[in-house]
Amino acid sequence: MNYGEMKKQCPNIRQNLADCNCSYTSCEKTGLCCRCVAYHRQNRELPACFFPDDVEKGWDRSFRNFIDTWKDKV
Repeated sequence: MNYGEMKKQCPNIRQNLADCNCSYTSCEKTGLCCRCVAYHRQNRELPACFFPDDVEKGWDRSFRNFIDTWKDKV
């Protein structure tokens, strides 16, 4: 099954797309959170939605960047 078919079958696609802040506009996984998380986990990264918009735009999805971003805010 391709990503287009998956998006048609995803019961949460509208909410997922509304919540997604990923600035990589050509990503096929946008709105398919399960695929997005699996992809980034495989690459030892976190998805865009774990970062504030201004940090996400730098496309550094590393664990280190996540920790540095949030360490003084929690």
